[in-house]
Amino acid sequence: MLLQVNRSKLKEKLNETLKAVFPILAIVLILCFTIAPIPPSILMCFLIGALLLIVGMLLFNVGVEMSMTTMGERVGTIMTKSRKLIIMLVIGFIMGFIITISEPDLQVLAEQVASIPNMVLILSVAAGVGVFLVIALLRMLFSIALPHLLVFCYAVVFILTLFVPKDFLAVAFDSGGVTTGPMTVPFIMSFGIGIAAIRSDKHAADDSFGLVSLCSVGPIMAVLILGMIYNPGQSEIVSDSIPVVDNTVDLWGLFAGGFPTYIKEMAISLLPIVVFFGLFQIASKDISKKALIKIGIGLVYTYVGLVLFLTGVNVGFMPAGNYLGQTIAGLSFAWIIIPIGTIIGYYIVKAEPAVFVLTKQVEEMTSGAISARAMGTSLSIGVSMSVGLAMVRVLTGISIMWLIIPGYAIALILTFFVPKIFTAIAFDSGGVASGPMTATFLLPFAMGACGARGGNIITDAFGIIAMVAMTPLITIQTMGMVFKLKESRLRRKVSGRKGYVPLEEFGDMEIIEL
Repeated sequence: MLLQVNRSKLKEKLNETLKAVFPILAIVLILCFTIAPIPPSILMCFLIGALLLIVGMLLFNVGVEMSMTTMGERVGTIMTKSRKLIIMLVIGFIMGFIITISEPDLQVLAEQVASIPNMVLILSVAAGVGVFLVIALLRMLFSIALPHLLVFCYAVVFILTLFVPKDFLAVAFDSGGVTTGPMTVPFIMSFGIGIAAIRSDKHAADDSFGLVSLCSVGPIMAVLILGMIYNPGQSEIVSDSIPVVDNTVDLWGLFAGGFPTYIKEMAISLLPIVVFFGLFQIASKDISKKALIKIGIGLVYTYVGLVLFLTGVNVGFMPAGNYLGQTIAGLSFAWIIIPIGTIIGYYIVKAEPAVFVLTKQVEEMTSGAISARAMGTSLSIGVSMSVGLAMVRVLTGISIMWLIIPGYAIALILTFFVPKIFTAIAFDSGGVASGPMTATFLLPFAMGACGARGGNIITDAFGIIAMVAMTPLITIQTMGMVFKLKESRLRRKVSGRKGYVPLEEFGDMEIIEL
């Protein structure tokens, strides 16, 4: 029976995965055979990487549903039922700290900031996530309004930017996105749903989201504070080398060399989550043997899927992204990189593993009031805008602060006018959208373009992750404004008619016909 369920899920997820990956694959191939020719070896790396990406996403999406979602919800529920605030906060901090340390993208960030010792940066960022996970827990337990908390946190962030070298700002804001990876996001989101599940008030569904958004603020603050202490400049050295492959043996060697790296990294990333869940299961003993077996199989799917996915995108997509950026930016009509970047951004976010988790959980928690399709479209529009603006930065060299400050100002102002659940989902979406596809394709794409234009990679190329994390805050809250206006018009239209009853379920979001 279990195998039959898995086969059914595999068929369903395969269709979703192909729809997500095919557009970006088609765009790259069209560019390769028209205005941006690339060496056959890099194209082969990209195609093999795409195959690994498809299989990896397929296994990951099935595995997350079977394991990570259940584990996160159970840990959140058991913690909350204990009713001991100090224990909950201490466990929340430890969980945020340990999970962040094991995040592979954090190791990459540490290598980019050569003037700050790696371990100092890693421990500081992990502590930042731990502290803000505690703040997120307190917000949920005491029903603290998310908009006010976000305004305060980002006000502190932008005050800190006044005391940090300008060359360091893009890397600092990028740090908020790299710490919310595909391993931790599903667990943290399900963790929030588990905590909110025992609340009976009407805002419980709203407060089940928002943990990822607050956890993304911690790394930015931590890195900015380190920037004040260490005063880093442009000493960071970023490698943008493109591998040379002369034959099929060398081609296989690239991927064979990548597999052991990601097998180890994903094992280290998954271990803390498994240990936490194991301890809670020992304490509660309320999950059946059959359910534990299903979780175990799901963890295997998740692990294998992420190993394949990360090997594919790091070995296959990164060189292709870098070379395409160099080639397009070197054209006499280099401005075309802006619309091309916009199109790539629209489709590439659909291939982010954690985006599947977010859109599905949003649809389930709102009983379809916010559909996965609407969420996906809003995310695509947001990331499309962000990549287009990032390409403008590459061509012009304008400071990221000219975009980040007004962008966050608009996003924070919107929080006071949209339904609460849209604010929480929007700020969670920023961390989810800026995942491994951004780090392994869009960032190399920007770096290659910046290098071809003779720009400063640290100041002009970096920051694209921060942009990807920011624009969904605006587009999804804009969707919330449209939703609210439509709901208001419908309410006025049906008021007074028999047979129509307003259902106050998700912050005045639904009207149903009985």
